[in-house]
Amino acid sequence: MAGYVGKSLNKPRYQSSSATREPTWVRWTLLSLALGFFVLFLVLPLATVFIEAFRKGWDVYLAALVESDAKSAIFLTLTIAAISVPLNLVFGVSAAWAITKFEFRGKQLLITLIDLPFSVSPVVAGLIYVLIFGAQGWFGDWLFENDIKVIFAIPGMVLATVFVTFPFVARELIPLMQAQGKEEEEAAVVLGASGWQTFWHITLPNIKWALLYGVILSNARAMGEFGAVSVVSGHIRGMTNTMPLHVEILYNEYSFAAAFAVASLLALLALVTLVIKTFVEWRLQRDTVIES
Repeated sequence: MAGYVGKSLNKPRYQSSSATREPTWVRWTLLSLALGFFVLFLVLPLATVFIEAFRKGWDVYLAALVESDAKSAIFLTLTIAAISVPLNLVFGVSAAWAITKFEFRGKQLLITLIDLPFSVSPVVAGLIYVLIFGAQGWFGDWLFENDIKVIFAIPGMVLATVFVTFPFVARELIPLMQAQGKEEEEAAVVLGASGWQTFWHITLPNIKWALLYGVILSNARAMGEFGAVSVVSGHIRGMTNTMPLHVEILYNEYSFAAAFAVASLLALLALVTLVIKTFVEWRLQRDTVIES
């Protein structure tokens, strides 16, 4: 009897049957399709970038990266990201705080506007800024009279980058902050905490990983943005060319080795971003499991 009980306890409680299992050939077919798609559209292009970048040797690769126009493009890309990402961070936290903690008129409109860059082509976004700040735009005459350059200059590129990247932080924070509720913040206010103290000691620790995740996505998009920045940049070599624009120019000039060298640097930045993103996702999931 004891042996029978022991066998019963060790027996799996639930067993899948042929009615709930896919045939082996179906599973292998789906797996093969997924892996084939992954290799064909991700691994192979990525490997091609690095192979072509080093095809002519290490010296040619380094020469392409230390060339003056390339260094200017790298510096400009990092500068635009360094300006636009903090702006998006401030906007994202403020918008998420307002949407999840307060009720006000126009709340649904604000949520809709946050999603606007997802539905508008980046090229159209860049064109909008040209129509507003360009020479024939709404503020073109005033900007010209005061010698202020927005279009075909860094300010216009920053504006275009901010537009295409500002949903990422807010969209990561809003679902999390809605799920967390506002009871902890209300308790802190009742106990005499100021708004800043409540945010710093209650809200920020609860959203830190989601906030970092949104910042990573925003930074990745800012460094790799092409369409909107291309419209407002003017493609001035050494002045308003970011790394993606510089790659396009080199490729059009048949400087394939240099083009792939700069592209490989962008790909490397993307891979580093992916590693950090994976770590943040893991921490976010772990904290969610612990809290639940």
